[in-house]
Amino acid sequence: MMAAVMDYFRSCWGPRSPAGHRVRGSDVAGRQDGLLWYKDAGQLVTGEFSMAVVQANNLLEDQSQVESGALSMAEPGPQGTFVGVYDGHGGPETARFINGHLFHHLRRFATEHKCMSADVIRKAFQATEEGFLSLVSKQWSLKPQIAAVGSCCLVGVICSGTLYVANLGDSRAVLGRLVKSTGEVLAMQLSSEHNACYEEVRQELQSSHPDDPHIVVLKHNVWRVKGLIQISRSIGDVYLKRPEYNREPLHSKFRLRETFKRPILSSEPAIVVHQIQPNDHFVIFASDGLWEHLSNQEAVDLVQSNPRNGIARRLVKVAMQEAAKKREMRYSDLKKIDRGVRRHFHDDITVVVIFLDSNAISKANWSRGPSVSLRGGGVSLPANSLAPFSAPTVLSSTY
Repeated sequence: MMAAVMDYFRSCWGPRSPAGHRVRGSDVAGRQDGLLWYKDAGQLVTGEFSMAVVQANNLLEDQSQVESGALSMAEPGPQGTFVGVYDGHGGPETARFINGHLFHHLRRFATEHKCMSADVIRKAFQATEEGFLSLVSKQWSLKPQIAAVGSCCLVGVICSGTLYVANLGDSRAVLGRLVKSTGEVLAMQLSSEHNACYEEVRQELQSSHPDDPHIVVLKHNVWRVKGLIQISRSIGDVYLKRPEYNREPLHSKFRLRETFKRPILSSEPAIVVHQIQPNDHFVIFASDGLWEHLSNQEAVDLVQSNPRNGIARRLVKVAMQEAAKKREMRYSDLKKIDRGVRRHFHDDITVVVIFLDSNAISKANWSRGPSVSLRGGGVSLPANSLAPFSAPTVLSSTY
């Protein structure tokens, strides 16, 4: 019994290097099963979590991270939990860049401000955007396509009894809240989505670009900004923010016929500040790959009615089952399709479920707790690899 308990704690905490970072290993860093990566259970300073990623693209464009412990570089400083889900498009570079820089910027600004706030998060987003723009400017002459790579960016920060949710694009954060009078756990969407499929987003774009009658275009029954992209806010996508990058040698399919004077896409995050209540049970953070197949309430019902251990993996599986059903195929056959071709059936899917422990949250304000630093995985490939790979093969997996 004691051995089993110790194994559980090792999987949650894992060994640290002398610098305090996680030592990557099978339990600490999660497990890989074919195109599925998962961390079924872990402990944060604010409660438990579960995390899973399934790859569909040839190169995984979803990136994600969970950080828990010190949220600033000051001693003593605020303790809490950071969640990031970065759904890339056009390639993995922007999402990878966010994964490597955003949390560092957040800690830096939290140190300067001596607290956590919406302003700290907004500045961290801005610094990340500026950093990626700098990268594009350096690589443009040799790799012009980097200007057409971007990423949605969904962030959750739990600190001092407050949940901050910041978003660019169409990933989503959904709260599961208990209604005491009925005993039901209802879904409450915390994030605002920036996708041209929504009338209010199209109106926002038309309002900010009154001199452009083609700012949104209905193309193949899908609303797109300038007929090119569905989202209206992102990190990256520099070709729609800086006119000097919307020209040759950028591929012609990304180039606009006319130049533009103001950025077409925005990098200003929508931020929600939510005071955590005792009846707030959990939050689901996920890329749109999940929400294409499950409604907010369906996802909340699944979390509420199943064990915590492995719940993120269960959500991914149910979404894939729905994707298979829509294509009138068996789930077992869908799993055999390798990355690249798999994208014709579903998108990369990232899910992080954070359970809100009110006791742990109240204790985590300034007291030192266990630290966690974990990034969602995928098929191991070179970090700078963008070239297409060999023909897809049939996979063998158990998920």
